[in-house]
Amino acid sequence: MGVLLLVSDLYLLYSIAPDDTFAMMAHFGKFFGYAMLHLIQMRIAEEDSEARSEAEAELRIAAVAFNLQVSMLITDAQGVILRVNQMFTQTTGYTADEVVGQLPHLLKSARHPAGFYRTMWAAIRRTGTWQGENWCRRKNGEMFPNLLNISAVRGDDGQVSHYIGAYLDITEHKAAEEEIKQLAFYDTLTGLPNRRLLLDRLQKALISSARSGRRGALMFIDLDNFKTINDTLGHDAGDSLLKQAASRLLACVREDDTVARLGGDEFVVMLVELSKLELEAAAQTEVIGEKILGSLGQPYPLHNKECISTPSIGVAMCSGRHREMEELLKRADIAMYQAKDSGRNALRFFEPEMQDAIDERATLEAELRRALDKRHFQLFYQIQVDSAHRLLGVEGLIRWMHPERGLLLPDQFIPLAEETGLILPIGQWILETASAQLRAWQDNVLTKDLVLAVNVSAKQFRQVDFAAQVLACVAQYDINPARLKLELTESLLFENTEALIATMNTLHASGVQFSLDDFGTGYSSLQYLKSLPLNQIKIDHSFVRDIAVNLSDRAIVRTIIAMAQSLSLDVIAEGVETEQQRQLLWDKGCTHFQGYLFSPPVPLEQFEALLEKYS
Repeated sequence: MGVLLLVSDLYLLYSIAPDDTFAMMAHFGKFFGYAMLHLIQMRIAEEDSEARSEAEAELRIAAVAFNLQVSMLITDAQGVILRVNQMFTQTTGYTADEVVGQLPHLLKSARHPAGFYRTMWAAIRRTGTWQGENWCRRKNGEMFPNLLNISAVRGDDGQVSHYIGAYLDITEHKAAEEEIKQLAFYDTLTGLPNRRLLLDRLQKALISSARSGRRGALMFIDLDNFKTINDTLGHDAGDSLLKQAASRLLACVREDDTVARLGGDEFVVMLVELSKLELEAAAQTEVIGEKILGSLGQPYPLHNKECISTPSIGVAMCSGRHREMEELLKRADIAMYQAKDSGRNALRFFEPEMQDAIDERATLEAELRRALDKRHFQLFYQIQVDSAHRLLGVEGLIRWMHPERGLLLPDQFIPLAEETGLILPIGQWILETASAQLRAWQDNVLTKDLVLAVNVSAKQFRQVDFAAQVLACVAQYDINPARLKLELTESLLFENTEALIATMNTLHASGVQFSLDDFGTGYSSLQYLKSLPLNQIKIDHSFVRDIAVNLSDRAIVRTIIAMAQSLSLDVIAEGVETEQQRQLLWDKGCTHFQGYLFSPPVPLEQFEALLEKYS
């Protein structure tokens, strides 16, 4: 009976189609389990010629099995290798003498996590067998994929006596599989993902966007004049241009983005993990789009000539709300033709309102750069008083005196300055202007002791030489550093704490003061605040606005004041607009105030007119 089973499974093993991987694995387990079980356990009964004859036949078949073109090894119950076959030696490079007495760990590759092997042995202990794909390491260090079957062999007492492992090297099978995958999902000319893989990634990106809320974008790119170049210089030149364009596109995007070729001279770039804010995401897309325009607009060396093939780019923004992938591609395609109609070598958004917003943003950025050159900024001054309405200090607030739009408040241009990096020169201008003003006030008896506070952006403060910049201003204008106060936002305190404290300590040691702005909107702890060289905490206007009617705001204000007092810090409330607000703040222990109740931010001339009133 055993002979029939072995012959049957041997036939099945060789009748399976080579690409039917899982069927092959199943029959490995069954066949080699039979074969090696008989090899180890079979006892030939001398007195029973019929039994002896059958046993000898089964041993011959087992011997055949052990010498098939499959790597095999036998271990004892502790996993120590007892025997390997010739194919094992050929496949792994180890001789029998090198592995007998060793553990199979010497074949272990670094391709699997530790949990892989724990799961494997748990299955063997539970069912007596495991089969699946595995990676092993040859003697020369090379890793190779294989189909592995491990079977436990039990003795008459029911305990495991041996383990049998059978390996089939599937390197060629995997290579063929990878080639099929490459043909199915990648463009043969450029090696970029094709339409099929793009749509697969787009679907996953939309699902991810729905979870995270972050937006994405599809950029449909067509190469201008490609057909002319291809027809004039030949297909070899055209292919070379396409491969160069693919390389340039890859250099323009981030690692997680996708560059795909749909066919001909049409490419698609999929951007992922952009901002959650629509306009900001569009602005990020435009930055990458401009980079692509610049890169693809450079000459292509073809057949000892330099040829120009500029891109026309259409953009469709997308988020987790979108589900029709083909519709998104169609939108980007339509926008691309709009770019061509506008004169080529251009980028256009599918959504007209988005294009208008992006154009407006680009105009504002150009005007902001001109404003820096032309010095169109001014500092306005808002007074800070005590409970007796005596002048204590002043905050300098930037305003943009736009020649056409009029006076622009910070929230109309500072976010753009942050995105474009212009906040650094603007911040430097504020420091220099404030220092110059403090120097001018030193000669006036009414202003010589005033402390001037200015806001410092996170990007500005994170500069490694920020402390040196501030101290250079102090020295240049010969001012008392104790009269300069830098206002930092609470959110900044959670970024790179050690570097932040080091910068603060350097400036504080020279006399520069620090105020924690917008306090209460973040998550500062008392313990953390104790480590910072602060002079003042500023209660955010959002808690002051409704303090007369909102009991929660009152409780928050009371807590902030108590925290400041416990740290021996001054506390000031901003946004005070009514006498009722001032009185409630006073009742809670706040003694310093700033807001429209006393004066709005005003130009220098008007501020100086207020001096006598509040002196």
